[in-house]
Amino acid sequence: MEIGGIYESIKDKIPFKPKIGLVLGSGLGNFADSYEIKAKINYNEIEGFPVSTVVGHAGCYLFTYIHDIPVVIMSGRVHYYEGYTAKEVVLPIRLMGMMGIDRLILTNSAGGINLSFRQGDLMVITDHISSFVPSPLIGKNDESLGERFPDMSSVYDRILTRLLIFAGEKAGSPVKEGVYVQTTGPNYETPAEIKMFRSLGADAVGMSTAIEAMAARHMGIRVCGVSCITNMASGIAEGPLSHTEVASIAGRSGEQFSKLIDTAIPLISEG
Repeated sequence: MEIGGIYESIKDKIPFKPKIGLVLGSGLGNFADSYEIKAKINYNEIEGFPVSTVVGHAGCYLFTYIHDIPVVIMSGRVHYYEGYTAKEVVLPIRLMGMMGIDRLILTNSAGGINLSFRQGDLMVITDHISSFVPSPLIGKNDESLGERFPDMSSVYDRILTRLLIFAGEKAGSPVKEGVYVQTTGPNYETPAEIKMFRSLGADAVGMSTAIEAMAARHMGIRVCGVSCITNMASGIAEGPLSHTEVASIAGRSGEQFSKLIDTAIPLISEG
């Protein structure tokens, strides 16, 4: 089913037009618990929609007001490594665009490549490298969503990015800044690959986010993003990497992460 048809199938369940979209990555799964949920739409209730198979990713849209700002939250995302196409991975982002958002906050867990980073750091994404995953824009272009050859010279909105950085200072959680590189996953990277990514200018690596940002920019949505550095990448960290460790660090950073996002939303709404 095309995105327009998917939107038509659920529009009566949407309680309001959201201004901001928020994608909850690992470590922010409980973020919405502090707010009154006006409506919930499970991904598995939407015909033709991808469903997350990753433990800890709920797989639903939540509609709420945060500081009186209408927000739609993606609680859980789908990933390319789950076997979906790039186009399918970004369908949830596309649908939020159809709902009416004009600003998007992307969050994720990532491995630290920058040697000055430490576990638990929060990194505001200033740019990304998506060359290691397929573009979600490959194939016939839907002109109702965006132009055939969209500009990606400023994927992460400079004003919103500065507001995220300011929100970190205001919340008492100063953030790092850096370039994020997306890989396919689900395997972690080799030490040689991490050396290559560092030589390309990457500061953190993960398995999501970049293609979501591209799809949003294609639709004219302003984007900003933040990564929780849950581990140092292969060849930097001592010992093997594990998803259990990533989830543990993400959970411990959840309160700091949540405080940053809660502080940032009213700033980003006005930015």
